[in-house]
Amino acid sequence: MSLADELLADLEEAAEEEEGGSYGEEEEEPAIEDVQEETQLDLSGDSVKSIAKLWDSKMFAEIMMKIEEYISKQAKASEVMGPVEAAPEYRVIVDANNLTVEIENELNIIHKFIRDKYSKRFPELESLVPNALDYIRTVKELGNSLDKCKNNENLQQILTNATIMVVSVTASTTQGQQLSEEELERLEEACDMALELNASKHRIYEYVESRMSFIAPNLSIIIGASTAAKIMGVAGGLTNLSKMPACNIMLLGAQRKTLSGFSSTSVLPHTGYIYHSDIVQSLPPDLRRKAARLVAAKCTLAARVDSFHESTEGKVGYELKDEIERKFDKWQEPPPVKQVKPLPAPLDGQRKKRGGRRYRKMKERLGLTEIRKQANRMSFGEIEEDAYQEDLGFSLGHLGKSGSGRVRQTQVNEATKARISKTLQRTLQKQSVVYGGKSTIRDRSSGTASSVAFTPLQQVSPEHLLSAEHCCRRWG
Repeated sequence: MSLADELLADLEEAAEEEEGGSYGEEEEEPAIEDVQEETQLDLSGDSVKSIAKLWDSKMFAEIMMKIEEYISKQAKASEVMGPVEAAPEYRVIVDANNLTVEIENELNIIHKFIRDKYSKRFPELESLVPNALDYIRTVKELGNSLDKCKNNENLQQILTNATIMVVSVTASTTQGQQLSEEELERLEEACDMALELNASKHRIYEYVESRMSFIAPNLSIIIGASTAAKIMGVAGGLTNLSKMPACNIMLLGAQRKTLSGFSSTSVLPHTGYIYHSDIVQSLPPDLRRKAARLVAAKCTLAARVDSFHESTEGKVGYELKDEIERKFDKWQEPPPVKQVKPLPAPLDGQRKKRGGRRYRKMKERLGLTEIRKQANRMSFGEIEEDAYQEDLGFSLGHLGKSGSGRVRQTQVNEATKARISKTLQRTLQKQSVVYGGKSTIRDRSSGTASSVAFTPLQQVSPEHLLSAEHCCRRWG
């Protein structure tokens, strides 16, 4: 087989694999649950029973009958032995819990039916009463006569006084039309069905709460009996729930489908029954996701305790709930106020003061004299003469230089003037009287006295001035 034939064969195999993969994907597409429900509800029917079929279903009647049977038995906690899934009542609790979800969906459908039918009579009522059950009760109470808003005791038990006042004012100016007798009967039938379903839902909640305190007492203490029953039903039992990690428990009951006709923007992703429980919803919105993770972690521990039938009094559940509440309070504490604290007193003792007359006089004695200042001053761009043959490059600066021809005497600063002792002053005065040479050894004169004497007509060289200053500092 040539290279071209092998390449064609490979291309044919790749094409067959792509066809097979696309065929498999087309088969799996209908099994995806999180796509939005495409079937639209037909709300144009004459009767509410054409769209709400749960009330007349056999499954609803059987579950409610079993619930009434178990309530009448008054079962005790001692009957739950071994795995909780083996208890005969456990299946009824799971089915009843799932039934409450279906009742919620059915109530939403009936509310939409009543809203569409009653908008002919009072279209503004939908925006004034947003709650579904309150809207259904208000429609049943008002009916065709909108004048019942005023001084109606039954309506005061449903709505607040402010809402009743707004409804009565709006009803007097509405542009709605009167309903016929048949339309009014259908609306009353739908309202009665919705209220009966709501009563059945509360009956199921009471039963589940009473039994969950026996089956999972610690879990019920943390998140409530209703939420505990919901996550147990979705997980497939208490044993399976105890084996799940906290990150998966937090996602149990996440809503994947949206009701047709309702917006899907309000559905929060990655939020389940725990996120919508009362303990999490009591916090501000920015802390709810963090709180849901914490509660899910504690529910995992409580479920493992309940699966082994330990701490039947709920001691572990109360401890975990107290820990959760302490952390909630810690999260909501305001930040500490930054207080401006004064600087602390210095710990160092008093330092020795380096000042005063003595210290100031010492600095004056050791300061630069005017002769030194003149010797240190240089004229740039001029050739300097060396002061000594031994030290090449050492000059006397401005000391001893002639200026414009006039004799300039430097200003002597008395503070930095070189000082000599009084004895040396007397010796110098004696020597200044005598002209001519004199030996210092024979006369026992001071060593600073020079053997060279000058007449008043002679000029003192700068080198002698510097050496004399040095001697004065050394011996004075």
